Amino acid sequence: IDGAVDDSHIGALAASKLTGDIAAARMPAGSVLQVVQATSNTLTAPSNSWTSVASATIAITPSASSSKILYIYNAPGYVDNSSTHGLILKLLRGITQIRRVDRWGYFSGSGTAPASVTFMYLDSPNTTSATTYSINAAEEANGGWEINGESETAGAVVIAMEIAG
Repeated sequence: IDGAVDDSHIGALAASKLTGDIAAARMPAGSVLQVVQATSNTLTAPSNSWTSVASATIAITPSASSSKILYIYNAPGYVDNSSTHGLILKLLRGITQIRRVDRWGYFSGSGTAPASVTFMYLDSPNTTSATTYSINAAEEANGGWEINGESETAGAVVIAMEIAG
């Protein structure tokens, strides 16, 4: 016996046995490990208090605590008001705010204007537990914002991608 083990002598190898340099060579940092996607036609009409954007919620379970999660949300929308105001968005991981954008989609004028809502963020949750991401929205002033409004033909899409760390 020369000590060599060829493929015919390997019945099965658990993925957990692939560690160190072998695992890094197979899935180097930056590799996409998993993708979760959801679509929705659920309308959210925020007010001047925080409102959960129903179509922006998604859960993912990272396979490694070193993984990063790329959160992507896109929804059609519009604003209908004669006042000047913007939308405030905050991204939550569970109940913790991890990112906030003030005066997103600032609108001034009268009538209706299309105002798609897009939010992207690369997070480092440092966990292998199921993790839920969501968006809360509020208006600067009571107006006519609708997220995922008039979405009979194209609704919201939310994606969570696990990226190897």
